[in-house]
Amino acid sequence: MNYQAGGVSGDTVLIEGPDDAVGRRRRRIIIIALVAIVALIAVAFFLTRDGEKPAAAGSAADQAPRVSVIVPGSTEVGRTVTANGTLAARREMPVGVAGEGGMVTRVLVEPGQWVRAGQVLATVDRSVQTQTAQGLAAQVNVARADLTLAQAELDRAQQLVDRGFISKADVQRRIATRDAAAARLKVAGATAAEQRARNQRLDIRAPAAGLVLTRGVEPGQIISSASGTLFRMAKGGEMEMRAQLPEDDLAALPVGARAQVTPVGSSESYEGQVWQVSPVIDPQTRQGIVRIALSYDPALRPGGFASATVASGAGTMPGLPQSAILSDEKGNYVYVVDKDNIVRRRDVRLGTVGDDMVAIAAGLERNDRVVASAGAFLNPGQKVAPVLRKPGE
Repeated sequence: MNYQAGGVSGDTVLIEGPDDAVGRRRRRIIIIALVAIVALIAVAFFLTRDGEKPAAAGSAADQAPRVSVIVPGSTEVGRTVTANGTLAARREMPVGVAGEGGMVTRVLVEPGQWVRAGQVLATVDRSVQTQTAQGLAAQVNVARADLTLAQAELDRAQQLVDRGFISKADVQRRIATRDAAAARLKVAGATAAEQRARNQRLDIRAPAAGLVLTRGVEPGQIISSASGTLFRMAKGGEMEMRAQLPEDDLAALPVGARAQVTPVGSSESYEGQVWQVSPVIDPQTRQGIVRIALSYDPALRPGGFASATVASGAGTMPGLPQSAILSDEKGNYVYVVDKDNIVRRRDVRLGTVGDDMVAIAAGLERNDRVVASAGAFLNPGQKVAPVLRKPGE
């Protein structure tokens, strides 16, 4: 800095040099820069604070989990119907006492044995009935002898009437005697035949050829018409499975459809054929009975439980990947996302199960949005952010 002295008043005057002016300009620039920086920081602070509310709203929206959903659409499948039911004789024949009964002397068959029509299954003591039959047979012989005698007297009378030794009235009486003897013979014969028929009915006989299923009588037992069923038979050994199905399955199940029946505890299946579909639906359960005819096999035991798969032709059903199917003690189900993006449980009934797709026989519409996977981590009523997945992805 340079100092110059003035000579007029004797005071000392400071005169700035060029370096002092430059310093003041620098200080002003620094101050202005600092003020600008502070202003920018203040603006940024207020802008950040004003944007906190939208950010919070956005974070709340981000809390809904993103899940993949799929629209099942229509799948062409060979439709099959699965059912459970019991095995039974197709035509079961209860065999009881046809006659007056008595004490059983012999039982000639065992369960599981094949018999022919009319074969004796058990015999009943007939000692008294035999004596009665013999007495009636003797009466037949007496009546026959009386008829022979009456006929002979009538023949002699007809020879003598022409000679005038016997009147026509005597001949007519002998004719009446002969006719009465003939009538008595017929009555005696009918009575004896009735007794023989009664004796034959004492035997318990098979009404038709078939398989003996149960035996409920033993030697020494006293039986009568009130004894009920003594034997149960399967006519011709024919078996069947009786399964209950919902009415929509019954409507799609034709008579003659082929079926595979698997008894419980067996790994072997037996081929059968639907021979009757119930014309009546139970108003309480909304189900009917389908009857599947089966050929005889020792493994098919009446009263046993079995499952069946019936081919009912081709059709269209909704199809889902196996990852979308869940199950619990209540059965199979899927999670469906409604229009408000809320998860809802939907019980379903499965149709044909393929390697990667499962046909849904009932419980699902073709335009439903179904959670494709990770359904086990969701809860009914939960809000989600669905992401539509195209089939095949």
